[in-house]
Amino acid sequence: MKKLNIFSAAQPSGIPTLGNYIGAIRNWNIFQKKYNTIYCIADLHAITKKQNPKLLFKYALDILSIYLSCDINPNKSIIFIQSQILEHTQLSWILNCHTYFGELKRMIQFKEKSKNNKNINIGLFSYPILMASDILLYQTHKVPAGLDQSQHIELSRTVAKRFNKIYGKIFNIPELIISQSKTRIMSLVNPKIKMSKSDNNPNNFISLLDSEQSIIKKIKHAQTDSDNPPIIKYDVINKPGVSNLLSILSELTGNNILELEIYFTNKLYEDLKSEVIGVVLEHVKKLQKKYFQIRPEENYLMEVLKSGSKKAKKIASNTLLNVKKAVGLLN
Repeated sequence: MKKLNIFSAAQPSGIPTLGNYIGAIRNWNIFQKKYNTIYCIADLHAITKKQNPKLLFKYALDILSIYLSCDINPNKSIIFIQSQILEHTQLSWILNCHTYFGELKRMIQFKEKSKNNKNINIGLFSYPILMASDILLYQTHKVPAGLDQSQHIELSRTVAKRFNKIYGKIFNIPELIISQSKTRIMSLVNPKIKMSKSDNNPNNFISLLDSEQSIIKKIKHAQTDSDNPPIIKYDVINKPGVSNLLSILSELTGNNILELEIYFTNKLYEDLKSEVIGVVLEHVKKLQKKYFQIRPEENYLMEVLKSGSKKAKKIASNTLLNVKKAVGLLN
């Protein structure tokens, strides 16, 4: 039976967080067994926000090293940098001409990111079209992502269906695979917002390359509540901080929330934080050991990217050729 194609991407705008790891990256190596896996380092998406030109490619190699440290095998998966495949921007323009202004105006992430910001670049507005191009270019069947990306995936589906209706079967219609993580990992200090590597307060997130001392300090200072005696239970409305710590522990140990609530009966918040520290360090240290072996090997990393770009280019150029023929750009 022919394997289906799966596509996912991450921006090289900083080291991924524990939330990125739990919600996405740790599961990517599992997909290699069942799917044709295509993993992109989305540097074009990253420049919708101002980036340091001297650091952008360094960050791309950092992300690549994280991928490899999470057991993504370059012999089984295609790993490449987005900007090195010119077909992404070419297809994006064609899809721009098949996407409606109103559809982009309704994108929730654009509304959130543009709030209180007077100088909005067009790249941020048309971001979902480039994302659709990323996905459709590789005849993607499945896209693993969180619920926060579902609107963008739905736009990709809408544009693909519209294009196919006009020109015939050109694109696969991608389907969203909701992250295996049952919960979103939230900020440590403000557990009502998602943990994000772009957060201005570094105490809100755990980077996958944080030191042991930093991780311990951040979790010890994570918000809980003032209940006395402490009650350790999952209640995202009334106890968001405690719920977030329980979620992290559940995701990394495989124990369900109810089991953890029973285990922590009559225990202190310090006990909960101590358990979370131990489990987080176990995962992060294992990843960091591999990372610091791989990251200095830049010649190897460049070979991985060269090989991945060659494989990605073959698929992308074939799709773009069919698109150009369909719209009349080739005679």
